[in-house]
Amino acid sequence: MASYTVEQRQYKTYILGDRNSKIEIVPERGGIVTSWVVGDQEIFYMDTERFTHPDLSVRGGIPILFPICGNMPDNTYTLNGQVYHLTQHGFARNLPWQVDTEDQDGISLILTSTPETLAVYPFEFKVRFTYILTGSTLTIKQSYTNLSNQSMPFSAGTHPYFATPDKSELKFEFPSAEFVDQKSFVSHAFLGGFDFSLDEIDVMFFNAAAHNRAIITDASRNLKLTIDFDEHHKTLVFWTVKGKDFVCVEPWTAARNSLNTGENLLFVEPNSTINLQISMTVN
Repeated sequence: MASYTVEQRQYKTYILGDRNSKIEIVPERGGIVTSWVVGDQEIFYMDTERFTHPDLSVRGGIPILFPICGNMPDNTYTLNGQVYHLTQHGFARNLPWQVDTEDQDGISLILTSTPETLAVYPFEFKVRFTYILTGSTLTIKQSYTNLSNQSMPFSAGTHPYFATPDKSELKFEFPSAEFVDQKSFVSHAFLGGFDFSLDEIDVMFFNAAAHNRAIITDASRNLKLTIDFDEHHKTLVFWTVKGKDFVCVEPWTAARNSLNTGENLLFVEPNSTINLQISMTVN
């Protein structure tokens, strides 16, 4: 069994790894990974002030996106003639997860449907995230099980915030030569960098599954971060805001509003499971 320790802070925090590489996970705050230290470097950004307020969404670590990624017009979607309301990125990042103490690989967390989730997403489900740390590679295995009697549509994503104290020193290798601005919906050629003088950058790379990899090189920290994701992840989102020391590189299975458009939605049949996986390696 993978060994970990538990510390009672504001929230119970699970710590997995050793002195060369370790992660910290807070199941109570959306199953989020709050920290990943490799050597003497913290890989993730964390807004610690927001984190202390349970009524605020977390900006930092790796929030979990399910059963949607992004937002929808008026936060609504229609299914079988019924209108439902879901806020941005879904509810998984805001709910407490349970630790599976029988896990043999790393730390497994489980989220199951409740009367509250059924009111906004009418499916019984069980989602499992397993965090595995092997050297300087963090692997996140995911399973989505449909416990309902009808096919369950969803999209899923991870939203890592990478600490970047000097964005001018960043270089990117992304799986597409073109991206779409998510505010203007205008396409642009990608030449390996971004204009960080803008107040916000929110863009999406399509056809990400063709290469299944994104690389960030940070010369200021002599650090190279490689993100690998499976074929279910069709899109890659890049997001940052001016004046904040982070960039987000987010593998998503589908673009925003997919519950309405149907584009790249995943469907799990009754009593079946779909497995996803991403990994991040620091060099």
